[in-house]
Amino acid sequence: MRDLVLGPIILAIAAYGLLHPWLGIMGWTWLSIMNPHAYSWRLSSMPVAATIAIAVLLGVLFTRDRRQFFVTRETAVLMIFMLWMCITLPFSFYFDQSFPLWNRVMKIDLMVLVAMVVLYSKKHITMLAWILAGSLGFYGVKGGLFTVATGGSYKVWGPDGSFIEGNNEVALALVMIIPLMRFLQLTTDLVWIKRGLVVSMLLCAAAALGSYSRGAFLAIGAMVGVMWWRSDKKAAGALIMVVAGVALLSFMPEQWWARMGTINTYKDDTSAGGRINAWWMAWNLAKANFFGGGFMVSKGELFALYAPDPLAVHAAHSIYFMVLGEHGFIGLFLFLLLWFFVWRSAGRLRVQGKKLPQTQWLSHLGAMCQVSLAGYAVGGAFLSLSYYDLPYNILILVVLGCRWMDNKEWVKEDAELALKEAELSAKSVKKSISPLL
Repeated sequence: MRDLVLGPIILAIAAYGLLHPWLGIMGWTWLSIMNPHAYSWRLSSMPVAATIAIAVLLGVLFTRDRRQFFVTRETAVLMIFMLWMCITLPFSFYFDQSFPLWNRVMKIDLMVLVAMVVLYSKKHITMLAWILAGSLGFYGVKGGLFTVATGGSYKVWGPDGSFIEGNNEVALALVMIIPLMRFLQLTTDLVWIKRGLVVSMLLCAAAALGSYSRGAFLAIGAMVGVMWWRSDKKAAGALIMVVAGVALLSFMPEQWWARMGTINTYKDDTSAGGRINAWWMAWNLAKANFFGGGFMVSKGELFALYAPDPLAVHAAHSIYFMVLGEHGFIGLFLFLLLWFFVWRSAGRLRVQGKKLPQTQWLSHLGAMCQVSLAGYAVGGAFLSLSYYDLPYNILILVVLGCRWMDNKEWVKEDAELALKEAELSAKSVKKSISPLL
């Protein structure tokens, strides 16, 4: 039954992507973030994302839809980082195992670049934010209700076969999507949507807590701090955050509090100790190998060579040390530079967007993207999500927002809207007087 529902939807997205690439990008984003085909029987093993990607690329080449080829500092660094990963791939210690992940990362980054070519309007930016919020909000609402119903006694997990199938990974994704929901709440005029987004944000937070992820807990704290600092009404904001926090934490059982308590006693925690050992391994490996070790370095042989404790083989669980071990110090530099530029551009949106009524929504977008990136920077320090789609979709939102503001696109969109209204008015007048003629 699920195949019968999803199959035609995916075929329709591919067809529309061939005719209008921007629609295909929306479908690609939905598939890559939500992974709905993972819940079907046959489609889960089929290249559905590749089908849509091919349709989008053909649409870019052969349709007359508006396209904008441009280079910003973010896109330039992203392309250099992609090139560097291509250079480091042949030097991988385990090439056969590294190649599939390299292939997956290249596809994601390529579609990120394509998205910034075919998306350009306020409608595109807002729709992309809605798709991201809806795709992850599905798991957040479901997981939040599960956490509340069970009193937080069981862990929340992500969709199988995705970047976020683990409890820690899905928690960070849900934490990062909350600011985008807040952006949508600030920019919509419909009261029922505003209220629905408030409920969704609270349930996403509950689901993140219900994952028992310490990294996500720290990420929530970082985001709350940034939102409070940026708030114009700090007293009221602090009160709301405290009330919401107390309400959410009151559901959590004793074992959850015991798990969070190990943040202060990390030296006695075997999991935390394993991560620190893996971080030292990545550092030593990068010092000894200019090109890093490739996409797969969590191997006993490499730990025997570079780790302080050769027997404690553990994944790095850190976006920073993951990139360092896999692509060396140059790869880590490019990775950090990319997100530094995205943060600065989001800050420019936040500040400059306040100057005009037409760009006020961009100020909200920039501010909330910065909050989301703060969660990624803090939570990602303890999770292996260096190549996950969501942060790169935030990059798309920021870059497109800056271009929309710099090109004064609202002037063009207002003119197009006025022209359409004039055409509709002329047709209405013609229709009303035609019987008299």
